Amino acid sequence: MIVLKDVAKRYRSDAGTSKWVLTNVTLTIPRRCSVGLVGRNGAGKSTLLRLIGGIDQPTRGSVERRCRVSWPLGFGGGLQGSLTGRQNVKFVCRLHGFDEHLSEQMAFVQTFSELGDAFDEPIKTYSSGMSARLKFALSLVFDFEVYLVDELTAVGDAAFKKKSRAAFQELADHAGLIMVSHDERSLKEFCSAGIWLHEGRAHWFDNIDEALACYKDSISA
Repeated sequence: MIVLKDVAKRYRSDAGTSKWVLTNVTLTIPRRCSVGLVGRNGAGKSTLLRLIGGIDQPTRGSVERRCRVSWPLGFGGGLQGSLTGRQNVKFVCRLHGFDEHLSEQMAFVQTFSELGDAFDEPIKTYSSGMSARLKFALSLVFDFEVYLVDELTAVGDAAFKKKSRAAFQELADHAGLIMVSHDERSLKEFCSAGIWLHEGRAHWFDNIDEALACYKDSISA
């Protein structure tokens, strides 16, 4: 279960404090629930995902994670640029206490991510797509209870997208998903519930179709 209480977030710019991205967001997300985040560009979808994943901290309020939550898959940060892909995988696995089968885990990540020799090159030389594929493959090594997904199905060629969708389906069968995507088909395929972000507020719907309907009405008005 993930509990957000009165969460608000804003960022400071060079010109001073910007407007609030999120205001007074209070939600309880069940552990095994698959949720799609929808809203206009700039509505705060990726911001909310980062807050849930602990990548960022709220300006006000609290986020309580009562389960094992992944980092946001598809998020551009989180890897050490001067280290190679292999070194990053080794570091993250050891950080999470997975030392016993480290060689097998690294072999799996290298194969699934399709990085080839680039697996032994510094992360700073990777394209955004290569970095996202590495992080996705790495996430499959761990048994998270909730996976955070940020537009990951858009990464890679047709074959990799197909493989990613199959892996997503396996995740959805045994774990929760909180997913940001502009692909309505992906949201309907993987998500049952929905959160519509609008004017800084979060609106919960037990049915993803209802969340999508509100989102569509907001952009057509």
